[in-house]
Amino acid sequence: MTEDRNRARFSYDGLERTIHEKARLGLLTSLVSHPKGLSFVDLKRLCDLTDGNLSRHIKVLQDAGLVTVEKGYENNRPHTHCTITAEGQKQFFDYLAVLEKIVKDATQDAARPAPATPPKPVV
Repeated sequence: MTEDRNRARFSYDGLERTIHEKARLGLLTSLVSHPKGLSFVDLKRLCDLTDGNLSRHIKVLQDAGLVTVEKGYENNRPHTHCTITAEGQKQFFDYLAVLEKIVKDATQDAARPAPATPPKPVV
């Protein structure tokens, strides 16, 4: 019975690869913290990404339906504004719940005393 209960205990299927990548996790965290969205320049600064890397990661998130992107002009200069979608928020918070489970599992297991190991025979 214990074996069935522990089967795939640490598989953590909710760690969605689209979100789990460091840069995209930073982008979504930034956008969740700013519900009205952020400009490309702000995201670049907050997440410490190059223009090319930021563009690529935004595109991945946009293709997954996690963010929306509005492009336009502000003071005759190109302006890109990103906002997290309702689906993006849902998936982000689902992802955080899995991370919380990982932390809980790790701390519970770390708090358990290690099994006693028999002394090794002296040769």
